[in-house]
Order: sequence, then structure tokens, then C-alpha cells
Amino acid sequence: MRDAVIVEAVRTPIGKGKPNGALAHVHPVELLAHTLRTLVERSGIDPALIDDVIGGTVDQVGEQAMNTTRYAVLSAGFPESVPATTVDRQCGSSQQAVHFAAQGVLSGAYDLVVACGVESMSRVPMWSNVPPGADPFGPGVAERYPEGLVPQGISAELIAAKWSIGREQMDDFAVSSHRKAAAAWESGLFDAEVAPLEGVARDECVRPGSTTDILAGLKPAYHDPVFAERFPQIEWNVTAGNASPINDGASAVLITSSETAARLGLRPLARLHSFAVTGSDPLLMLTGVIPATEKVLRKASLTLDDIDLFEVNEAFSSVVLAWRQETGADLARVNVHGGAIALGHPLGASGTRLTTTLVHAMRERNARYALQTMCEAGGLANAMVLERV
Repeated sequence: MRDAVIVEAVRTPIGKGKPNGALAHVHPVELLAHTLRTLVERSGIDPALIDDVIGGTVDQVGEQAMNTTRYAVLSAGFPESVPATTVDRQCGSSQQAVHFAAQGVLSGAYDLVVACGVESMSRVPMWSNVPPGADPFGPGVAERYPEGLVPQGISAELIAAKWSIGREQMDDFAVSSHRKAAAAWESGLFDAEVAPLEGVARDECVRPGSTTDILAGLKPAYHDPVFAERFPQIEWNVTAGNASPINDGASAVLITSSETAARLGLRPLARLHSFAVTGSDPLLMLTGVIPATEKVLRKASLTLDDIDLFEVNEAFSSVVLAWRQETGADLARVNVHGGAIALGHPLGASGTRLTTTLVHAMRERNARYALQTMCEAGGLANAMVLERV
């Protein structure tokens, strides 16, 4: 029976998604092309052998339009015969690319495939793909949810209220993310996964000196009188400090079968064990990680105690903390090298960024099983289990 394994995983350093960010001068196609070139260089493969390149990008407009992944393949110097496509499952776009790529290998449709992602939020701001006055939802959704859906920040506040997660708890979690990320950088734990680009070698948003006292001084990021009246339970504790920033970055993983890896002289980092995707309440929208975790563990015939490491995307502190309450997971095993609050969240790149960090952490910590899950706009979530080989 065929399997699917990751044999290489790289990412750019992550820059601030602002005009003065460290990577703001780099076109998104070039961000992604850099990871693709590095993936080929580090693995030593002939890029002509790649059956497909599946990339994730969220705001597919402007400089990220017209199938960004295809042009990154061309810019990277791959043969014109190498195909590519760009997918959108919101924040989980490149994790979905991993799922599609691995499923293609398992089915026999692919022998060698790249899953990747990119987002340049400095050059293509969030929601650029929705012009002012446009309705991306349509009348059927308006009829089904007559009071209206809400932005993600309001969802994060609703989650905090529902699970009784206070400001201090969210700030503590955020500070821990920065400390773990800073420690990982100082220990050289990111060296194997990061491909420096044009003089940028480190993630720009990590703040080693972050403290709860500093974060306590930040104002609520999403306070709105209309939503305050609609949702009186909200305490307005989500801030820029306990949520992920906006960022620029790209990441990529190379996936094949164990048989092909042996034939090409490639060393597997981890086996892609099990996959799940689920929908959830689009009002709370970010809670899908809870049923997705349950679903993928069931598919894997594993329990939470079998999992040595977790990567749960830190879109907001409240999301991870609510997930932890429901699952009972040990936070000491979650995002052990820091998460998106510290490292950054370049939307389309985050899925394969988490995977890249996770497979390197598995090797460094000799972990057998690891689980990755991501919340996604619209009430969606992906989850997958990796196994050391």
C-alpha cells in the first residue's frame, strides 16, 4: 500500500505585513519562488520530476491573482512542463494543499508533488479581493443568517466569552508564544527550516521582551458599539497583542512516497498519517479546530495522549485556549517553538509554515506523532496527523 511522506520543508523568514516590513519590497510571486528554489536545492531533486505544485493564497487579486503558484514555478526556474494550481481554504489554504498533495500521492496520481503557500499582506491587504460595496455571501446566506455574520475579531471575542477566557489568560498565552519563539531562534532551532531572503534571516514580529504588563496596556482591537449591543456578553479583551499580526511570507514542503524517496535518495522527515476537514458554526467560525481534532484522531485510531506535539494556529489566543479546554491537551506540547502570535500569520503560507516547523520539531524532540490543525474563515478547519519515520 502506498504512503505519503514529507522529504523537505522550508519557509521564508516572516516579515511585517506593512509598507515598511522587511519583505514588503518582494513581489509575492518571488516570495513563493524563493521557497520552491530552496526546496529543490536542499533536496537535490530534478524539478522536472515534480508532478504538480499546489499552492495556497487567500487574497487572490492584484499581484496575487492569475494563479500565483504557476508563476512562482516559472520564476523559480522549473521546467515549463511542471504544472501548478492555487487553492483557497482561507487561513488553512496551504494546509489544504498538503492534504491534496498527500492524497494525490496515496492514490497514485502523483509520485512527487509540492504543497506550498504565500501571502504578501503588505502588498495585497486582507479583503483586497472584496471591492467596497460588494457582497461575497449572497442572498441565500443572508436569509439563513438574518442577523448577519461577523468579522473574525468578533468571533474571537465571542469564543472568549463562551469559554470564559479572560484578558490575563490570553495575554499570558501570547507572551509565552513570543518567549518560545525567541528561545527557538536563539537555540538555532529554526536554522534548518528558514531560507534567508535578500538579507532577511529572522522573523520580524518576535518580541523577546514582551510582558503581560506591556500587553495589558493595549486597547481592544475590535470594539464596535453595534456588536456590543448585539452581543452584550463580549468583554472586549482581544487586542493586537493576543492576536496574530499581519505578515508577508511563503513556505513549501516536498511530498512523495517512501518508495520514490528511496529511489531518489531522499530521507523522509515524517509520514502523512491521517487527514480531516470539517465545517462549523460560521458565526463563531474559528472553533472548527475542536471537532477537526476529534475527527482526525478518530480517523487515525489514536487518542490525544498518543500525540507528542501539536501545532494549533494562533490566529487568536482565545482560539487555542478554547481548543485546549475542550480537548484537555497539555499546552506544554502545543506550538513548542512559538506560534503565529509571535512568528506571524501570512495567511496563505501559514498552513505549510506550521507543517515546516512541526516536522523539524518532531525530529529535534524525537516525537512519534504530531497533530496540526487550523481554524479558517467561514467556519472551517483542517487537521492532520504526522508520524515520524
